[in-house]
Amino acid sequence: MRVSSAGYDLAPPDQEKLRELAGHLPAAVRHILFDHGTEPPFCGGSLYEHGTGTYSCILCDLPLFHSSAKFESGTGWPSFREPYAHDHLREVVDTSYGMIRTEIRCARCDSHLGHVFPDGPPPGGLRYCLNSAALQFHPGQM
Repeated sequence: MRVSSAGYDLAPPDQEKLRELAGHLPAAVRHILFDHGTEPPFCGGSLYEHGTGTYSCILCDLPLFHSSAKFESGTGWPSFREPYAHDHLREVVDTSYGMIRTEIRCARCDSHLGHVFPDGPPPGGLRYCLNSAALQFHPGQM
């Protein structure tokens, strides 16, 4: 078993478990997670969530971000300064659309979450820009 720095199991689910986990999700969410889609800006529920808690992967429930790391970027997508644990995310070079960007994926289930950009606030200077549809919010959990 591969365990994260925060003590979570990072072993990927097998194909049968992935199908089971994805079975209840709407087609638009599956498109984002598995086909690297993007939701339109200013439409996702996580953008407007301001409570205290933890944002986790909608597919496998791995914690991804604390609400205390969330900030208003004005981009139309939920943005965070830093992840819950760096090893809960996997970074992949994305050269789609004639750009070079860094895609972020869930380290456990490999779902597409969004991208990370070097234009965030101090001290880290990073902006983790997420699709709301890739996240579930757990109030009160930190």
